Amino acid sequence: MRTVNLSAGPIAYRDLGDGPPVVFVHGLLVNGEIWRHETGPLVDAGHRCLVPTWPLGAHAQPMHPDADLTPAGLAGLLEEFLEALDLKDVTLVGNDTGGALVQILMTRRPERVARIVLASCDVLDRFPPPPFGFLAPMSRLPGSLWLTAQLFRIRPLLRLPIALGWVAKRPIPREVADSYLAPIQTSRAVRRDLGKLLRGFDKRHTLAAFEANGDYDRPVLLLWAKEERLFPLPLAERLAARLPDARLDLVEDSYTFISEDRPGLLAGKVKEFAIMTR
Repeated sequence: MRTVNLSAGPIAYRDLGDGPPVVFVHGLLVNGEIWRHETGPLVDAGHRCLVPTWPLGAHAQPMHPDADLTPAGLAGLLEEFLEALDLKDVTLVGNDTGGALVQILMTRRPERVARIVLASCDVLDRFPPPPFGFLAPMSRLPGSLWLTAQLFRIRPLLRLPIALGWVAKRPIPREVADSYLAPIQTSRAVRRDLGKLLRGFDKRHTLAAFEANGDYDRPVLLLWAKEERLFPLPLAERLAARLPDARLDLVEDSYTFISEDRPGLLAGKVKEFAIMTR
């Protein structure tokens, strides 16, 4: 693991391989481990994979107390990461909440980004999606995030829709799930960060991005789970119709976490898309 110090705080990341860079953006309450099946095939295909753990609740190193963790602030952090590492011709891959942040970043037209892959993610009025809408108001109650984190030490609860049950079709390995939950179970500062970002989630951000990106001029691949429960397929179809250079590919036998349910499939799609759009 390496660390880069950005305006919000330290961002830990893995830097694997050489070649055109692929930067991954995960979702809420997971970390870079969600991409563990995708980096090897891409490195073998001649790509450089950068896998940060973003401050979305499963980060081990808390952000500065005054860090801007609003959706706009987090999108700015993505751009700052690209600039700090002087990355160019970037393929940016976003999933779940990370896809919403990438859409917000797209409105800034970052020159370093050459192409976008959005894999089953928050879009339009699904930011956050049900059944996670309760998290923002709950986070205002003292001790609520700590209590929720402790409850998820009970393994069967992880398969509930308000946990991992609707994002992954198959159980996530125990050690990986533990890495997702340990920071909020053990760190008050990480729970503080999580509360800040939850209170900033609102559909107005993704709706505004949808409108602003109607003339986005770089290629976008929408990789969507056909059985998606949180972000129904018609939303992806609307986004594909809105973007001038977008392609929609459907994924069988998966929920939101395509990289968990169909290991390696996303890597193959990213590799193919990068070749097509050079």
